[in-house]
Amino acid sequence: MTVASSAEMTYLVTGGAGFIGSHLTDALLAEGHGVVVLDDLSTGSKENLAEQNDPRLRFVHGSVLDARLVDELTGQCNAVVHLAAAVGVRLIVEQPLASFLANVRGAEIVVEAARRHHRPVLLASTSEIYGKNSGGPLNENADRVLGATSVDRWSYSTAKAVEEILAFGYHREYGLPATVVRLFNTVGPRQSPAYGMVIPRLVRQAVAGEPLSVYGDGSQRRCFTHVADAVDALLLLLRHPAAAGSVFNVGGDEETSIAALAARIVSRAESASRIDSIPFDTAYGPNFEDIERRLPDTTRLRELTGWRPRRSLDDILDATISEVRAERRPAPA
Repeated sequence: MTVASSAEMTYLVTGGAGFIGSHLTDALLAEGHGVVVLDDLSTGSKENLAEQNDPRLRFVHGSVLDARLVDELTGQCNAVVHLAAAVGVRLIVEQPLASFLANVRGAEIVVEAARRHHRPVLLASTSEIYGKNSGGPLNENADRVLGATSVDRWSYSTAKAVEEILAFGYHREYGLPATVVRLFNTVGPRQSPAYGMVIPRLVRQAVAGEPLSVYGDGSQRRCFTHVADAVDALLLLLRHPAAAGSVFNVGGDEETSIAALAARIVSRAESASRIDSIPFDTAYGPNFEDIERRLPDTTRLRELTGWRPRRSLDDILDATISEVRAERRPAPA
């Protein structure tokens, strides 16, 4: 397979001051590329880019909903990575309409700007696409199984599906080189616990000696991906011309229940915390629905690029525990 040249380029990264976006920005700069970060800082932070004193990095404080700005920046860059989104279960449940509109409209603006300027685009989607499909491992052609439209949980899955449909429609009808990645529970440094992300939340509780809050009975099963592994996958796909027009799962291969995850965090943090079971209704309000199992089949990504996750769940937990402990240390006098 022929991989595209890694000649220096300039990338527009929407949401580039966020968790995954900032790590991707770091990696692109390390490869010698230029990066224009567009971020409204609603969930991202300029501190995530604070260590990058690089003239090839340009930060623009603005929104993907600003069509004129997105069009202008797209024209100045060679390729676009669209990561900006309303994310996290808690945010989606608390602000379902705003999240839905921002995700769909933002993707529409970005994809149309990429078409107008003939720029390749990579869109970040989500494992939430599969909804309540608890089979697995799930490949990219697996059925979507969703609940009622009145249940807020499914608005995010639907919005991201619309984004994917836009990308594939523009690819088929306009020849736009569009690639979609479905990310499964990406974890690592700079991830905020504020929006329902389970590992940052549980680790902070364990390090603080507080009870760990496990929602439901903890039997739901997940896998987790270190952000560095996820970024490696994005870089490989950005360099590979055969990725255009396809969707790729990006996720780890080590499955665990949330109850077992909590116990593992307590052990690795050497914490005395107990583990409490919190009903979903208490955590997220009535009619919340969760998924029993979510595990990706990454065969398509592996066969195209050779990618495999290199960091284990213990690596992820140890790194998160170290980061949280460092945050809690008193600042030097």
